Amino acid sequence: MKILHTSDWHIGRTFHTHSTLGHLRGVFEALVEVVREREVQVVVVAGDVFDSAMPSADSYSLLAWVLRELREAGAVVVMTSGNHDSATRLGFQSEWAGLAGIHIITRPDQFLEPVTIADANGPVHFYGIPYLEPAMIRHLFPEETLRNHEQVLTFAMRRIREDLAGRGGRSVVLAHCFAAGVTPAAEATEVERDITAGGLDLVPLAVFGPSGDALSDGPPSHGPDYVALGHIHGRATLTDRVRYSGAPLHYSFSEAGKPRGAWLVDLQAGRNAEVEWVALPVPRRLSVLTGEIEELLTAEEHERFEADWVSAVLTDQVRPLDGMRRLQKRFPHCVTVEHRPLVVVDTDAASYGARLHQQNDHEIVAGFLEFVRNGVGQTDFERELVAELLAANNLGEITA
Repeated sequence: MKILHTSDWHIGRTFHTHSTLGHLRGVFEALVEVVREREVQVVVVAGDVFDSAMPSADSYSLLAWVLRELREAGAVVVMTSGNHDSATRLGFQSEWAGLAGIHIITRPDQFLEPVTIADANGPVHFYGIPYLEPAMIRHLFPEETLRNHEQVLTFAMRRIREDLAGRGGRSVVLAHCFAAGVTPAAEATEVERDITAGGLDLVPLAVFGPSGDALSDGPPSHGPDYVALGHIHGRATLTDRVRYSGAPLHYSFSEAGKPRGAWLVDLQAGRNAEVEWVALPVPRRLSVLTGEIEELLTAEEHERFEADWVSAVLTDQVRPLDGMRRLQKRFPHCVTVEHRPLVVVDTDAASYGARLHQQNDHEIVAGFLEFVRNGVGQTDFERELVAELLAANNLGEITA
């Protein structure tokens, strides 16, 4: 059975106030083409389908469109809710959607009911674990200690292994969490809400193993053949059977350079799954440009970035006036500007204040300008202008 593992669609998210729906639709078109060309039978979406608990009408329309296209391409869809989703809204009328081959798993006890899909080699059981906040689930299982995310997923996986032992056959688990073992290159960015806060811990990798207290890449025994994880926006391989697919779009500059795509999993009978990375297009690259503003505006080497999302770091000693407007003339999609001068004067506020008592008006103005300009003093014109204004107003010396 060929399975395409994706996650963290975040439909409706903006990128520095710009809508991403058009770009996301383009990526979805490529995703549907992969399903059609590679004859994918099941698409799994491991949480954060929407970016908000209250999606817009346009976001719902895009979701409806891509689900319809995936079904017409020949794939059954299994998706779970993530920590960004409203489980109630995402799961609305999911019973009827399931009859059409769109299985949306959002109820807190729904992980106990696998979606079973058969191929020529027999059944494959898909256990979807929606994002389960401990406070929202512990009343359903009062006999269990469910105070943090680790305990919740440990409990859910134990029940899944017990169920799988009775059913037999191959299995896939979907979960939305921050699993221990994620490399620094793939770990959470500022886009992902921290689900380790408030007592919600990292989930040990062994939780997804055959027994829950050990993990190996050998043939699973009453454990999942593949674990499709969501929440981290960069792809990550924790073991051959436990992976993050990452998000289909770049949603922050901290994600620049991370590949976008999905895992194509060939779940065969009697042996380990074969897994292949399938790249998806990047509608607009993300680039961080550093330098003085005149250099960014004129250097030929920056021509290749003109169609990118641009974050500019300006190293001019004095903050350029109207920097964003000027940069957007060359880089229309410049969305952030940061002033980070190469030379920063190490000033001491207390000593600066103390020096005021020993300075005349001219020296105070000159010192202030140098202070706020990171060490750049007055020009001759400014010095003459200040002297003229002080003389005209007859301010005299400042005394303590």
